[in-house]
Amino acid sequence: MNDPVRQMSDGAKQAIDVLSIGTGLGALVQWLPSIAALLTVIWTAIRIFETPTVQRLLNRNSEEAE
Repeated sequence: MNDPVRQMSDGAKQAIDVLSIGTGLGALVQWLPSIAALLTVIWTAIRIFETPTVQRLLNRNSEEAE
């Protein structure tokens, strides 16, 4: 099965990261509803999970995912 996050360009990921941070800050100051905070936590967890450090800690190789 294809992993849509891995297929995204780095520029698109960085743009979503910026939006994610903005959403998180907005939720912290109660400008946005709590669903925005939940989506931010989910996106951040996905990004952390796909980092090489976490993948190495979990003993996962990129060849195994394909």
